[in-house]
Amino acid sequence: MTVIRRALISVSDKVGLDALGKFLVEAGVEVLSTGGTAKALKKAGVAVKEVADETGFPEIMGGRVKTLHPNIHGGLLARRDVGADTKAMKDHGIRPIDLLVVNLYPFEATVAKGAGDDEAIENIDIGGPAMIRAAAKNHDFVTVVVDPADYDALIAEMKAGKGATGPAFRRRMAARAYARTAAYDAAVAGWLASRADDPFPPRFAFGGTLKEKLRYGENPHQQAAFYLGGPARPGVATARQLQGKELSFNNLNDTDAAFELAAEFADQPACVIVKHANPCGVALGKTLADAYRRALSCDTESAFGGIVAVNRPLDAETAEEIGKLFAEVVIAPTIDAAAVKVLAKKKNLRVLAAGSLPDAGAPGLTVRALAGGYLLQTRDDRLFDDVKVVTERQPTNREMADLRFAFTVAKHVKSNAIVYAKDGMTVGVGAGQMSRVNAARIAAWKAEDAARVAGDKQSWAKGSVVASDAFFPFADGLLAAAAAGATAVIQPGGSIRDEDVIKAADQHGLAMVFTGTRHFRH
Repeated sequence: MTVIRRALISVSDKVGLDALGKFLVEAGVEVLSTGGTAKALKKAGVAVKEVADETGFPEIMGGRVKTLHPNIHGGLLARRDVGADTKAMKDHGIRPIDLLVVNLYPFEATVAKGAGDDEAIENIDIGGPAMIRAAAKNHDFVTVVVDPADYDALIAEMKAGKGATGPAFRRRMAARAYARTAAYDAAVAGWLASRADDPFPPRFAFGGTLKEKLRYGENPHQQAAFYLGGPARPGVATARQLQGKELSFNNLNDTDAAFELAAEFADQPACVIVKHANPCGVALGKTLADAYRRALSCDTESAFGGIVAVNRPLDAETAEEIGKLFAEVVIAPTIDAAAVKVLAKKKNLRVLAAGSLPDAGAPGLTVRALAGGYLLQTRDDRLFDDVKVVTERQPTNREMADLRFAFTVAKHVKSNAIVYAKDGMTVGVGAGQMSRVNAARIAAWKAEDAARVAGDKQSWAKGSVVASDAFFPFADGLLAAAAAGATAVIQPGGSIRDEDVIKAADQHGLAMVFTGTRHFRH
């Protein structure tokens, strides 16, 4: 146990500062402090000794230099059981510091609000991380706290220890301290790399802040947690949960997939229904309720227990329709008060208001873990630059609109991906197949099934268009689409057998366009 007799407090976030300061003084702890923190403590009636009085050196350079001094770092780093360290303290008049309470300049928040370079740089903390690392390294003797959320735990530990902290507590706080400085440095490094147009530097640092621990991961035997990090974008990370059970790992993953796709259709009301990270129904509509009904009709069976995402404020009419379905999550940019009241009848339904739509074209990185490493790539932030008609028949205006819609959906379907669409709605989706022709057949079967459920005698694939996320390696996939009744095709092109596929399209009277842009999604 280490008794806390002297503490240094220097915080940017003043939450809980008054209560902590008063507790420490009442516990007989001498408090050192700096600048604005010292002023706040004095205002609260807490006796404080200025760091400048301790070091005998004033704050200089606008506060850039104030704690970078041997009297501070010696007090934090000295090993109390090493004779040479205690002698050095005595020789140089350095007094031990037993507790460090520091939180850092708000660099991440400053960047997130769109501050300019000068302001961002001034919010890169130097003295704070240096002190935190020093105290955390010497956690055998020094307690370090970097988060106001841990003040209560510190107070409880000191009360239980009669003014002292135990080794397990100090080690836990030290781990959190190093994690904080690591995440902070990662944010600074990432920001500087973006300014230097260097997205893949020789060393890449990740950082995040725990939002919540989850009940389990993809499966009950896996542990999981949700961290916030990286460039701020609206979505599940920013969303406010209005009601419902705790979000699971799979809920979060699927909701992100659904909302990202919904954001692709900014120009008119759209609804996306996702099941196991794949869209099972996507539709545009004159109204949001119309878009929802059309999306649901694409695959009423798979929609059960799915995720519903919309790209407009959720209104009461749409909420009433959604309430008829067993859904896990509903996410919208905003949710009308009347819609909130409607959805409140479904107590277990998780309802999220994200604040706004994510920018579908925003740059950024995606990350995937491999054994012993990570894969990083830039986001798939485009649809295509242009299209080239490669068949004798040109697509009609209606077909071209549906081709663009279908290719947008295919971008968000697991590969191999085939999407049939007609009149701004999906009618059949074939996802995640090892064979592209099988994906085309499954999507056609889905279209037949949707028609049967709706009471139509003819498959909904008749008169549809078809999108493929990558080229057709053989003509068989295109022929399967033609047999299902598709009239136009959109695909990237680029196969050594493109001429065979184009010839097959011409023989069946299909219009086909190449995009030159592939959208594999693994």
